[in-house]
Amino acid sequence: MKADVALVSQNFWRKHLDSDPHAIGRSITLNGVPTTIVGVLPNPPIQWFGRDCDIFTVKPFYLPGLSEERLMRGVSFLRVVGRLKPGVTADQAKAALQVLQQSYRQERPENADNTWSPVVLSAAEDAVGNLRPAFFTLLAAVSFVLLIACSNVANLLLVRFTGRRREIALRMALGASRSGVVRLFVFESMLVSLIAGIVGTCLALWVVSVIPKIAGDNLPLEDGLTLNAPVLLFTLGISLLTGLAMGMYPAWQSSRADLVDGLKDGGRAMTGSLGQQRLRRGLVSAQVGLSVILLAGAGLLIASFVRLSKQPTGFKSERIWVAAIGLPPGQYPDSESKARFADRLLAELKNTPGVEMAAVSDGVPLAGGGGRSPYARVDGNPAPVNQRPLGLTRSISPGFLKAFSIPLLAGRDIDERDGTDKPLVVLVSKATAKKLFPGGEDPIGKRIFFGTDNNTGLPCEIVGIVGDVRSTRLDRPNDVEFYRPWAQRSFPFLWIAARTSSKPEGAASLVRPALARVDSALPIIQPATMEEIIGQSLGQRRLTMTLLGVFAGIALVLAMVGIYGAVAYTVEQRTGEIGVRMALGAQTADVLRLVVRQGMTPVVIGLGVGVVAALALGRLITAQLYEVSAHNPALLAATSATLAIVALLACLIPARRATLVNPIEALRTE
Repeated sequence: MKADVALVSQNFWRKHLDSDPHAIGRSITLNGVPTTIVGVLPNPPIQWFGRDCDIFTVKPFYLPGLSEERLMRGVSFLRVVGRLKPGVTADQAKAALQVLQQSYRQERPENADNTWSPVVLSAAEDAVGNLRPAFFTLLAAVSFVLLIACSNVANLLLVRFTGRRREIALRMALGASRSGVVRLFVFESMLVSLIAGIVGTCLALWVVSVIPKIAGDNLPLEDGLTLNAPVLLFTLGISLLTGLAMGMYPAWQSSRADLVDGLKDGGRAMTGSLGQQRLRRGLVSAQVGLSVILLAGAGLLIASFVRLSKQPTGFKSERIWVAAIGLPPGQYPDSESKARFADRLLAELKNTPGVEMAAVSDGVPLAGGGGRSPYARVDGNPAPVNQRPLGLTRSISPGFLKAFSIPLLAGRDIDERDGTDKPLVVLVSKATAKKLFPGGEDPIGKRIFFGTDNNTGLPCEIVGIVGDVRSTRLDRPNDVEFYRPWAQRSFPFLWIAARTSSKPEGAASLVRPALARVDSALPIIQPATMEEIIGQSLGQRRLTMTLLGVFAGIALVLAMVGIYGAVAYTVEQRTGEIGVRMALGAQTADVLRLVVRQGMTPVVIGLGVGVVAALALGRLITAQLYEVSAHNPALLAATSATLAIVALLACLIPARRATLVNPIEALRTE
């Protein structure tokens, strides 16, 4: 028998031991057992151990209420962390585990877990988990925004430097070298980029403080988010590289200008070479195309989030407060004692003003809890225990269904008749009844084996059918779910659910006195309202949707600025040409049509390319969508229309300005 010792985290040491330098050797009580502290650990990564893991003991195989004989028949709660030897690859480790698994199957052929295969993941894969698709989506969005910004800057710099050809020619005529001119203008662009990087870093300091609030508790964010030195240096480095890359080509092209043309009398406005004009139009098309992809992705995620947030859960969350309670095995060693505790607590809560209804269970919807147990129909030829599927099984007290407004569709509810020494019963969900009893067969009165007891399982009679509930994830229905009486399947960790007559946030003040009258030594753990739990379950999707929406908005603004800037500079540089056209009889509508057509041509090309790219890349976010097609034509059409309208407005403003050109003033500059 191992000693009762434990390691505690740095957080626990600070909060509960007052950072006592002599904490080693102190005794704390865990589940009613005196336990000696033998070490203090740095705070463990929440990606691996959860947000509230503070104590590590040396009894990983000990679960209160689980006998050694049942443990040896196979359970599924173990998690092994190992470090590969030098030179050993992950594939080699997986192959070795397969050999061990085969040996285990031969040695214990009847165990419940001998048909399961171990899953080997790297630490990074385990930490990221199902967040990997969202991270890739956001990384792609950031890259697209950066590319749009780069093309925007390059376009504006190219137009600006083209407009300064006379200045460039004058500098070179006075002895400036071509490389010197290039350095001057590259320095200007890098300075602008550096200033923008500093401003962006300041904005990032605010953004990282907001992200945890948006994400809820579904992202592994330890102690919030902070910007460290490598991130800051990387940001500033990207800003400088952007300025260098975006300023180099326009400056070099402008420095190659012909001195004679540049120094001609009057400094006639120039629109640049044909190659530069094509490049500028290509950059505009690229901005529009990337914006289409971002806007389409954001629209799909928003539509998916709205649909998911409106997904019926199968229960009513209004005015429900929940919290967990741990029962020390020393005080509550068996099912009878745990059942008595639950009965006394529920009796106290029922007599508490402000509590309309209360129930206990081993877990509440969308908050975890509830184990998976092997199951099989008793009639016919039930499969061996090690070949049976696992079904989500909840232990509930009488009144649980009413507290959560889960409808009883047939049969009866669990009630006081279903005690520890009474015949075993079970409720099944509607989906479970259809799966186990197809063809309209009535499941009431039928029996199901549960667990691994006696190498066959415990036979439970089906006494009722209840509505389907989204118990684990909002985006995934449970194909199988069972409800068994708490008195017949209890655990040392339970959840209390209370429906209040007013706002549930104040329910803790009602539950604590009732719990104290039953057992004053027990604390309330993880109190929350069901509305908060549902909101937290959407945290990851809300974060991805919000950030991608922000990036799409930024892309839209950048595209509008880029289009407006390019068209406005073109109009300014073509003032003389426009004046000549108007002097020769061109009407206002003709000038307006000319400018808008030339400004919208690259936009239309970008829209076409963007729609095709959005269709091709839509499959990359399919896994993050809920009941929304990645190729939704309505969303793509709305995205294209939005961008087209924005681009048209960006073209109309300088086009309208062009129609106001005075032909005499324009010709005078010639």
